[in-house]
Amino acid sequence: MEEIGTPLGRFLRDRRTRLDPASFGFGSGRRRTPGLRREEVAQRSNISPTWYTWLEQGRGGAPSADVLDRIASGMMLTEPEREHLYMLAFGHPPEARYRGGEGISPRLQRVLDAMEFVPAMIRTATWDVVAWNRAAAVALTDYGTVAPAERNVLRRMFSDSATQAAQEDWMSVARYLVAAFRADVTRAGASHEISALVEELSRTSAEFAALWQSNDVVGYPGDGVKRLRHPVLGPITLEFSTFAVEGRPELNLMIYNPATAEVAAKVRAAVEAKGS
Repeated sequence: MEEIGTPLGRFLRDRRTRLDPASFGFGSGRRRTPGLRREEVAQRSNISPTWYTWLEQGRGGAPSADVLDRIASGMMLTEPEREHLYMLAFGHPPEARYRGGEGISPRLQRVLDAMEFVPAMIRTATWDVVAWNRAAAVALTDYGTVAPAERNVLRRMFSDSATQAAQEDWMSVARYLVAAFRADVTRAGASHEISALVEELSRTSAEFAALWQSNDVVGYPGDGVKRLRHPVLGPITLEFSTFAVEGRPELNLMIYNPATAEVAAKVRAAVEAKGS
C-alpha cells in the first residue's frame, strides 16, 4: 500500500477521495477507487499531475500559496478546509479574504430578538450594521429608518448630527473608532472595500480626514462601557461585549447590556412603548 508521508498529503487524499466525480463534470462510470483521480484534481487546479501526486506523497518540498489556492478552488473546499491546508503546509492561516454582501440567517435574527430588552446588533468587518433588535432601535439607532447605505457605524459617527450629539466626548470616541476601524478592515482584508467610504468621509469631514491621515491603529476591545446622552432616555450607560459569529468571520455580534437597574428599566419601558 502506498504510504502518505505528511499530514498535508493525508488531508489532500482524504478530501479527494470524498468528492463525487459526477458533481465535478467527470464520468461516473466504474472506478477502482472512490472520489476524483489525482490527474482530475490536477486538471481542475491547473497544476501538473506529477506535482499534485508528489504533494499527496509528501515529496517535492512545500507548495506555494498560489498552488494551495488552486487546489482549494479545484476541489471546491470550504473556507475552513482551505485554512486547514495553510496550517498544515505553513503553520499559519492564509491572508484574510473579505467576503461581504451576505445577509444573516433567520435563526441569527431570532437570537437577536430573543434579547428583548437588551440592545444587540450584528455588524460586518467594514462596520456595516446588517441586523439589530428592537432594544437596539430604541437605545442606539433605529436602523430600520435609515437607508441601507447609511447603516455604517463610522459613517454615522462623522455625518449624523444626532449620533455626534449622543456622545459624551465625541472627539475622543471618534479618534478611537477611526483607529479601531483601520485595524479591523486591514485584518479582514477589506481595505479595498472601504476605499470609497474613506474618500467620501475625507471630503465631507475635516476631522475624519485628519484622524485617518494620522494612521493610528488600536484593537477594538471585546468589552467595555458606552455612555450616551440619549435624546429620550437621558444619560444611559451600557456595558458592551463583542462576539465572533461562528462560521461567519466577517461578522461580529455586539450586545449592549444596561449597566444599572435604572437604565434597564428605561430601556424596557421604551421597548414596550415602541411595541404597543
